[in-house]
Amino acid sequence: MIDRTDFLDRFGGVFEHSPFIAERALDVGAVSEPLTAGGVHAALTDAFRKASHAEQLGVLTAHPDLAGKLAIAGGLTEDSRKEQAGAGLDRLNLAEHARFTELNTAYTEKFGFPFIIAVKGLDKDDILAAFEKRVGNTADEEFETAKGQVERIALLRLNALLPGD
Repeated sequence: MIDRTDFLDRFGGVFEHSPFIAERALDVGAVSEPLTAGGVHAALTDAFRKASHAEQLGVLTAHPDLAGKLAIAGGLTEDSRKEQAGAGLDRLNLAEHARFTELNTAYTEKFGFPFIIAVKGLDKDDILAAFEKRVGNTADEEFETAKGQVERIALLRLNALLPGD
């Protein structure tokens, strides 16, 4: 039997600052042992997709800006810090940082949530190219794209926590 407290302590942060996703997945019986990255991801993703639009938006807005103020101030979650550092976002020059800040502002003003991308395997140039392309999306397109990226981030985090299938 899965211990609720242990499960929530371990997986409550997989969806950034949104432990309700793990709670719901557990409460509906979608999580079973043995725990694998794929199995837990399927359960959490299903709970995320069944959340209301407002709740999904809350998950998106819980994500930090890339190379933004939280990163500079050291206020990122450990997962976000490692992910951004792995893509080199902690080593931007002044011009690159200014471009990220400009894009973060334009994107957030247009869509109402920060730009979200699973940065693993990407570098700052890849991220900037995606940023510049996606800022031109419609609101509906970008909401769906951002949700897909959140799900990918969750899988990458789970792969680091659990064995594969």
